[in-house]
Amino acid sequence: MTMTHHTICPLCEATCGLEITTEGRTVQGIRGAVGDVFSHGYLCPKGAGLKDLDADPDRLRSPMVRDADGWHSVSWEAAFAAIAARLPAIRAAQGPDAVAIYLGNPNIHSLSNQLYNAVLARALRTRNIYSASTLDQMPKQVSSALLFGDMLSIPIPDVDRTDYLLILGANPLVSNGSLMTAPDMRGRLRALRARGGKVVVIDPRRTRTADEADEHHFIRPGTDALLLAAMAQTILAEQLARPGRLLDYTAGLDAVVAALGDFTPEVVAETCGIAAETIRRLARDLAAAPSAAVYGRIGTCTQEFGTLASWLVDVLNVLTGNLDLVGGALFPRAAAGARNTSGAPGKGRGMRQSSIRSRVRGLPQIFGELPTATLADEILTPGAGQVRALITVAGNPALSAPDAERLQDALSQLDFMVSVDPYLNETTRYAHVILPPPSPLERSHYDIAFSQLAIHNVARYSPAVFPRSEGSLAEWEILLSLTAIIMDLDPRVACTQIDDQTVNDAVMREVKLAESLIAGRDPREILQALAPRKGPERLLDLLLRVGPYGDGFGTHPDGLSLAVLEAAPQGIDLGPLQPRIPEVLRTPSGKIELAPSALLADLDRLRTRLARPAAPFTLIGRRELRSNNSWFHNLPAMVKGPTTCTLLMHPADAALVGLHAGEVARITSAISSVEAPVAVTDTIMPGVVSLPHGWGHDLPGTRQQVARAHAGQNANRLLSTVVIEPLSGNAIQNGIAVTIAPVGVD
Repeated sequence: MTMTHHTICPLCEATCGLEITTEGRTVQGIRGAVGDVFSHGYLCPKGAGLKDLDADPDRLRSPMVRDADGWHSVSWEAAFAAIAARLPAIRAAQGPDAVAIYLGNPNIHSLSNQLYNAVLARALRTRNIYSASTLDQMPKQVSSALLFGDMLSIPIPDVDRTDYLLILGANPLVSNGSLMTAPDMRGRLRALRARGGKVVVIDPRRTRTADEADEHHFIRPGTDALLLAAMAQTILAEQLARPGRLLDYTAGLDAVVAALGDFTPEVVAETCGIAAETIRRLARDLAAAPSAAVYGRIGTCTQEFGTLASWLVDVLNVLTGNLDLVGGALFPRAAAGARNTSGAPGKGRGMRQSSIRSRVRGLPQIFGELPTATLADEILTPGAGQVRALITVAGNPALSAPDAERLQDALSQLDFMVSVDPYLNETTRYAHVILPPPSPLERSHYDIAFSQLAIHNVARYSPAVFPRSEGSLAEWEILLSLTAIIMDLDPRVACTQIDDQTVNDAVMREVKLAESLIAGRDPREILQALAPRKGPERLLDLLLRVGPYGDGFGTHPDGLSLAVLEAAPQGIDLGPLQPRIPEVLRTPSGKIELAPSALLADLDRLRTRLARPAAPFTLIGRRELRSNNSWFHNLPAMVKGPTTCTLLMHPADAALVGLHAGEVARITSAISSVEAPVAVTDTIMPGVVSLPHGWGHDLPGTRQQVARAHAGQNANRLLSTVVIEPLSGNAIQNGIAVTIAPVGVD
């Protein structure tokens, strides 16, 4: 029987609504859902890739165990028994820090994993928690927590109403708005310009986004903080600052004025590669716009001054009065799970620095995790607390982490490794047990994190398109079974018990909050109202009902609950973003802390960049529309067409080193070399070369046929772990000094 299902795409940050037509257990077609309250029918190529992912013959359907004879498919009972025989013994003999956990990018796209990974991590009681955050956006989370009190209180450009959008190091036409959840960015930017607005892009590469802009300016990689500081200095020196109502809610403005005084356009121009007069004009245009927003993303995060650049983005938004302004940069008001909608409004604990440090290098723990750049150190360095076992959940750090060869060597030396993953890939080939989750079409979906980063307030839930295959386990059941094993309990029984305890604890916390919609209520009443749901649906129902739009279990009968969303398959529109200061703030002062001491102190390090000579060639990464990191490369629809894993070079640079289009170049950094075919283009800044991330699928022991046939080169082999961004622990992945040489013709 042919059926039509409405669901939410779980494959990138755009979270587009999909209309999926099925015949039995087969997907017949996927298209954008025109009635979706957020995406309105938009669909990028990744959404259509769900069909290939669901049907992929390489996707694991049953647990795998590796022994001396190789890999074997086993039952869930046998897989859990293999884990129970090894993992608790390592913890008992060597302590909880001997077991590490790594959480990959796809976790944020899974409702179960967003809710239950924390349960597993708490049970482990290890300091060795790592994630893709320190390979990506951690600088923005740190700066946001310092300024506004919470790591997900990130101001989002009000794209649909702004008059001026300044974009640095971001390509939202390809990413669909990273840390700015926004489907159809091409249409939105064209609408912005059609209503008389202006889009300016600052990037070492003329991207697809830059092609849609009014202006594009090349910038030397890693110097965004210098440009932003000079723009802020210009606005202050020329008395163009208009913070308006923000003055009453901002602390440290005078300190910022003093700290940025010597970052004049003339001082930074040569280092940035942008003329001083251009910098001044950009600053004046930004200040003069009726409404404006500054937005920086992965290029401003994954560099040596990532936290400073992220901070200065919001300094400019504050100075121009565009923070918390309609048409400026606003804070979403998510329906579920946002800390900036919970507790006492307008004041909180703010960001607290942990005293925990990594064992080998003494690197700080940020938001409960250590830098992924030091994971190999913790595995390879003997001594008390050495990591001897690893759990990976939906991650492929063997490709995505810097100094990939060293990390692969480290993984090969572990005593035991468990991976929750659908593939036998470059990382899981080192595992002893692989626990595969079900297809994305066999699970329900709600975007807890991305709703906190969206350009419009909506709430959308989608049930599973297909029932789970016989013999499979839901992701939350896998994670809680692992938790049970860690707690020395029977996973067949304790999974349900741990789930019950998790929701019970959540209800108990909520009824004790004076500001909660259910403050003082009988927890038994709330738990009864949540029945008979279980797993992620039960927790989600709780979060929705106590959230800012919730029904409060009867307090507001017209409010949200999961049942309300189930009755609205294309979502509920909660309205455009609105000003939220001071209510949104969770800082101890109840104000925007514009001048955190750690950021002001780091300006001295930024000044040293001015005296450093430019490298002959500087490497940056890039993202392709059909490539969502390494986990998409085994889908035929995502890798068809011309090879995209190429080294982009400016014509003058190619001529200088004697390379022509299609020839193979050797790219050499301080730690390694890779070889890649050259694509000659004037879309890249002279002196800059670009190689995309997520490739390198030619390693032995994997079972991904399509990915292997389109192997590409792993750019992360070139990245060192010796130096990281000091305030956030983020890996430095852009602005890497390299040399280029020809190695022959294909």
